[in-house]
Amino acid sequence: MSSNDKTLRVAIGGDEAAFQLKEVLIEHLRSLGHEVDDFGTYDAEPILYPDVAVAVAQAIAEGRFDRGILVCGTGIGVAIAANKVPGIRAAQAHDTYSAGKARTSNDAQIVTLGARVVGPELAKSIVTTFLDNDFPGGASAAKLARIQEYERGLPHSRL
Repeated sequence: MSSNDKTLRVAIGGDEAAFQLKEVLIEHLRSLGHEVDDFGTYDAEPILYPDVAVAVAQAIAEGRFDRGILVCGTGIGVAIAANKVPGIRAAQAHDTYSAGKARTSNDAQIVTLGARVVGPELAKSIVTTFLDNDFPGGASAAKLARIQEYERGLPHSRL
C-alpha cells in the first residue's frame, strides 16, 4: 500500500517504446495495493500511442479511474494526446518534485513518463509520489479554475 494508505483505481497505458517500463510499473502499482487496468500496448509491436493515451484519458474523464499513468519514449506525445480530452490534465514528470507538483499545484489526473528518459527505479518513485499526493486547493485553485474556463472557451486571455 502507498504511504497514504489509499487504494486507487489506476489506468495505465503506453506504446511499444515503453512496453517494458509499463510492465514494471504495473507490478509496482499492484505491490502498493492499487487496482490497475492495463490499456495496452501488450507487446513490443508498433502502435499509435494517441489511441492508448486518449482511451486512458477518456476513462478517467468518465470517472472509471482515479488516476492514470501513460508512458512512451519521451512522455511528451502521450501527454499531448491525453490533454486533448476535455477535463483532463496530463503532466509529464521526470522527477519526483514535478510529479508531486503535478498533483498539488495542478490537480493532474495523469502523469506521463518517458521510458527513454527515466529508468525503472526512478519511474517507480515518480509514480508513487504522484499517487501519494492530493490537490489541496488553496492558492492553486484560482489558477486551476482559470484553466478550466479556457477549456470551456471562456474568457479570452486577459493579457
